[in-house]
Formats: sequence, structure tokens, C-alpha cells
Amino acid sequence: MVSTHPAGVQDSGSKYLPQIQNNQIETSPNQELLPLTASINSKDHLAIGGCDVPELVQQFGSPLYIVDEATLRAACRQYRDSFQRYYQGESQVLYASKAWSCLAICAIAHQEGLGIDVVSGGELHTALAAGVSPSKIYFHGNNKSREELVLAITSQVNIVVDNWYELETLVKIASPSQPVRILLRLTPGIECHTHEYIRTGHLDSKFGFDPNQLDEVFTFVSKQSFLNCVGVHAHIGSQIFERQPHRDLAAVMVQWLTKASTYGLNITELNVGGGLGIKYTESDDPPSIEEWVKPICEVIQNACAEANVTLPKLLSEPGRSLVATSCVTAYTVGSSKEIPEIRNYIAVDGGMSDNPRPITYQSIYRAVIANKMSAPCTETVTVAGKHCESGDIVIKNAQLPKTQSGDILVVMATGAYNYSMASNYNRVPRPAAVLVADGEANTILRRETYADLLRQDCLPEKLKA
Repeated sequence: MVSTHPAGVQDSGSKYLPQIQNNQIETSPNQELLPLTASINSKDHLAIGGCDVPELVQQFGSPLYIVDEATLRAACRQYRDSFQRYYQGESQVLYASKAWSCLAICAIAHQEGLGIDVVSGGELHTALAAGVSPSKIYFHGNNKSREELVLAITSQVNIVVDNWYELETLVKIASPSQPVRILLRLTPGIECHTHEYIRTGHLDSKFGFDPNQLDEVFTFVSKQSFLNCVGVHAHIGSQIFERQPHRDLAAVMVQWLTKASTYGLNITELNVGGGLGIKYTESDDPPSIEEWVKPICEVIQNACAEANVTLPKLLSEPGRSLVATSCVTAYTVGSSKEIPEIRNYIAVDGGMSDNPRPITYQSIYRAVIANKMSAPCTETVTVAGKHCESGDIVIKNAQLPKTQSGDILVVMATGAYNYSMASNYNRVPRPAAVLVADGEANTILRRETYADLLRQDCLPEKLKA
């Protein structure tokens, strides 16, 4: 679409559309702001998965999470295919489901050949209910309860052991008839930031065994006949754009593999974690999925060749870069407020209860008005949520067309840590979510009702009127 607006005035929506050539998905989803199927239809409305977004809001209400199935599947396939292309040994991609754990998302990842990374009994239960094979489920967490560990053992999933307390608890509850398959989470001494990283001997992190504990940990595990230690795991951060830290991590992990062998441990799996970033704003420039995978595979293969060890099974755990771009959140615009020479506010019917990341992490998002995609951006407004908090701001200083009550505002890249961190703050019911593909929308999460809010409430008899 060619803009016909005066110089300095931008189209609201067309600049955010993904660059798809000849109807072929050739881009990495994490490098786009909108889902891969996003387009502007003849009504000048945003369409995703062949569905008109304002019409989806009419049908399902707002706020509404809209998940594009094609984008999610494309990300899964690009991870899976990249590891198969560049790694000469066996590989397994795991979806880090803490980004968004529900039956439909886990089922799609499973259909695309991915396993699931879980961090709680609830996420484990969800993955199993979605049909994921226990052998492809890896259970993380720095303070798993005894009940969660028993569930993991009886479900026969892989347990990523984080600390001494967990090791000792597993020894107490494991039995000869049911050996426990474990990986050890270790702290690599590599810390990542958005634009720089540092290497240190230790990291101030609640996760994993420290590097100076390796000998003690390997010695202890080697003496436990009920613990089958098959791998080591590390994770260095999230929303990472640099590639060098992951190269360093891969090299360090091969050193751990060779060291473990001196204690009689047969380490056959290396899990390099996840952390690849996505594009939240125009200035963000993350590497593609393939560009992230390739150097990791090369470093591990070279290090194993130099050490003369067999290539391990290589695992990774992307979360945000798999699911974030596949989803947008649609809101309905309500009230507005103009403070002369200070700020203009528009308010939407959601906010921190469906997306707590701006108030928690000062996260930045982009938005469009879905029912006027070609209208010029003529206003700078702050998009406020409806909750009783001054800090409930969805986007500060958003560049938007002139808006009015009833417009549909769509916030991009909300698939990661929006629904999963959603709450009922102010007793606001959580939104519905729909999966769109080929012009069809299917509910994957029902909208909560006021009755749902009272479901767990108990009123003692003495308090009843």
C-alpha cells in the first residue's frame, strides 16, 4: 500500500504489516510486529488469519486475545527445521510453556514435533492433557514441591534438578522400580543484557548449581542408583539479541559434559535453554530463528570434535520467540481526557489485568486502530487501562489516528507473558482467546464471567445476611 498522506504523516497500520513475498512465509516471525497473516481488507480493517478483527470483537467481545495459528506453526517449524539442518546429531525443540500455557497452544507445539518445558504442576498437567508424550516434557523450577516431584515421577517426565534440596528430596522419594530421569541445571557464569554481556565466575541468580559445586554435585549424583542423570541444562536470559553469549554457553556446556564423564556419568543431552528476543518496536533488531540456531550447533559440534566425544542430543527451550508475535490483543476504546500542553489520554477496556508487562517491566508496545488502518497518524496519545492504578498505562505516547469511543485498538506481540501473567485485579474477568486460521475463529479460552470470580469464594455462615 502506498501512502498518499502529506510528508511527516504516516499510515496507522500498513507500515507494520509483515513482509511476505508471493504469499510465502519467508520471514522469521520474531522479526515482525504483526502476525504473518496480517493484512488490510477492503473495509480498511485489520485482518488476521483471514478474519476481520473488528468483527471478531463484535462476536467474541473485548479485550480479546487473537492467536494466528499460521504464525505459531511457522515459528515451531523454523526452530525444528533449523536444528535439523545445522546439527548433525539428534535434536529436540521444547516450547517454554510459561510464556503461554493452555491446551490449544501446547497441542499445536506438540503437533509440530516440539516437546514442552514446564515449571509447575499446573503446566505439567496442562501439557499431559494436551496429549504431549511424557518423554518430551521437561520439568523446571527452583522450588518444586514434594507433591510436584511425585507427580513428575509418576508421570515419567524429565526433571531438571535445580538445587541440593531437590536432589535430596528426589533421593528420598525415588524407588528402584521407578528410576528418575534427571538433568542438572548449572549456572554458566554468562550474563546477558540487551546490548552487552559479561562473563563472571558466579551469577547472582536463584536458579541452578554454582560452577564451584560441579565436583560435589557430580560425585553425589554418581552414587545415586535411582537417579539416571542424562543431561545438563543452562539458561542465560531472555529477550536476547546478541549471538556471542549463546556461542560461549555452548562451549562451556561441552566442557561440563566431558567433566561429568570423569565421574562415570553418561551425559547424552545438552539443553541450551532459550532466550531469543522478538521485535516489540521498529527499532528492535533481533536475529532470526535460523541465525540463532546455526552458531549454537556449530560451536557444540566443533567443541565435541575437539574433545573427541559423541554428539549429545541437543535441546533448546524457546518461549517468547515462538508465541509472542502470533498474538495480538484487541481492545475497545472508551473514555478520553485532554490535559492541555501535557498529555492526551484514551482509555481501553483492559490493561494491567490482561497485560501486566508495562507496569511491571516498563515494557514498550506498538498499537494500531483496527477499524481505520489507512488513516494517518495525526495524534500522540497515551493509552490507559481501566484499572484503579495511575500506573495502568498500556502505551505511552502512541502515534495513532484520531480516535473515538468504539474504535478497536490492537496491541501487537502480546502472545508471551500476557495471558500467562493475567490476573483478576479489581475483580476484572480475564479475556477470551480465539485461534484464527483460514477465515475461521475458534475459542481456545472462554471469557471469564462474574460467576467465575466467585467460584473459589467461601462465605462463612456467620457472615451470611
